[in-house]
Amino acid sequence: MRALASRRSVLTGAVAGLLAGGISAAQVQAGPGKAVLGEDGLYHMPWYLESFLDVEEDLTAASAQGKRFVVLWGLRGCSLCRRMHEEHLAQAAIADYVRANFDVLHLNILGARSVTDFDGAKLSEKAFAERYGIRGTPSLQFFPTSADGLAQKAPAAREVARLAGLPAPPEFLAMFRYVRDKAYETSTFEDFRKRSGAGSAGKTGAAG
Repeated sequence: MRALASRRSVLTGAVAGLLAGGISAAQVQAGPGKAVLGEDGLYHMPWYLESFLDVEEDLTAASAQGKRFVVLWGLRGCSLCRRMHEEHLAQAAIADYVRANFDVLHLNILGARSVTDFDGAKLSEKAFAERYGIRGTPSLQFFPTSADGLAQKAPAAREVARLAGLPAPPEFLAMFRYVRDKAYETSTFEDFRKRSGAGSAGKTGAAG
């Protein structure tokens, strides 16, 4: 495990993290439940993860807090990303559940910031997305509770689940519950969704 505590102590408060993501101090005042559009062209929730973009550190820190780690991919001008933030995450039942149970790292599928992968490789956001086969936005990558052994696996095998595109809100929330409950260990998401009564699997749009 890298020097997690000392590195994270550098970021002191949500405002610092939001400013790093291209959000102004005025936008921070929008409140914890409202998405804001950053200067990077991505929508952000004020509770998204503050990060040095080291995914092993972020996963380990999430697990230490009893949370799961998920990477969200967005893109400037992505209409579904906007809908996800203004409709899905605007619902208290969804936002409260995700915020309480997950650390969300928001990355730009065409971004140039350096991300450190589980095997120590340093890649731009764009190259990181390509390495994992991320093809559109929004996309969500869900990872296990421990980083142990992930460096030795192929990138796609490091995830426990993935959500590409934007389903209807009930199915969107069901995916987070599926991962939080570790239901992926015993069933497919489709079976879990049916049992949980999350509704149809119909998308509100394709990834892009």
